[in-house]
Amino acid sequence: MQGTETNTILSNGPSTRSKAPVFVLGCGRSGTTLLYHMLLSSGNFAVYRTESNVINLLEPRFGSLSVARNKRRLLDAWYQTRLYTLSELEKEPLEERVMNECKNGGDFLCVIMEQMARKQGVERWADTTPEHLLHLHRIKETIPNALVIHIIRDGRDVALSTDKQGYIRRLPWDKTPSVMVAGVYWEWMVNKGRKDGSDLGGDYTEVRFEELVRRPKETLERLGSFIEHDLDYDRIQKVGIGSVSAPNSSFKDYSPETFNPAGRWKNTYTPQDLMMFEGLVGGTLEALGYELGTKDRNALRRNDLKCLRSVYRTYFDSKLYLKAKTPLGRLLVTRDMSWI
Repeated sequence: MQGTETNTILSNGPSTRSKAPVFVLGCGRSGTTLLYHMLLSSGNFAVYRTESNVINLLEPRFGSLSVARNKRRLLDAWYQTRLYTLSELEKEPLEERVMNECKNGGDFLCVIMEQMARKQGVERWADTTPEHLLHLHRIKETIPNALVIHIIRDGRDVALSTDKQGYIRRLPWDKTPSVMVAGVYWEWMVNKGRKDGSDLGGDYTEVRFEELVRRPKETLERLGSFIEHDLDYDRIQKVGIGSVSAPNSSFKDYSPETFNPAGRWKNTYTPQDLMMFEGLVGGTLEALGYELGTKDRNALRRNDLKCLRSVYRTYFDSKLYLKAKTPLGRLLVTRDMSWI
């Protein structure tokens, strides 16, 4: 279980909103990478083209960073990953700050990102680890000036993409199509992010992925006001970092002229599968403003689907609690860090 120390690094860095760190978060495959790369392309953000995985993985994996031995173990492991390679930071000055100043994962993230920003000659940084959406309270506790953008995408499209990638695994006894479980995970994660985000007041905002791809100028203008940063669409298109110029899609059978990531579900689900999917998470889809494809509402009211949804929500809640709030967290996060 992690301590409650607040970030001690911030007093040495910028404190105004226009220099505050920005967290671009959302359920995986919801457009977090696209929006993150838009921010990087706008200028004055440290370019770090990967997910930091600090709060969701590194902090629970190595325990309290107020303990010098844990910091040493974290650094030694971090140096062996792409996370360090892509930072392009030198070890000596980084180690000095980490060992002297870090008391928690928020401190560690601030140190590495501030070092990168300083090296690149820019004034702020952003993070786009999707699972950090599940740790908003911890982020705000350890990085008080953090701003959070929660990007939300139609769960029917998200589930198709995450299922194709094999991100969400069914319980061993469950024979339900895996895309349904991916849908329940999407609903659980989005609703937790919205609930916890409401506690952040004016430091939290939401954006729909569909708005971003259909009306990018207007959407970026609103987000720019929120983070107090010039998100000029023409400049972003011209710089074109990563997904801005090359879509990060799990569906490779597209051409640049016909690429449209919104509404794929309409041509993919069978009527029966769509009915089951919307029976599981249709309430959340409608609450978010997405129209259901199933017109027979009675067909969506199935007790077996309510039971399945409840089982998986309890499973997700329990696993997150054990991981984030108990010493068992070290056992529930991967020990193999070669993939990050």
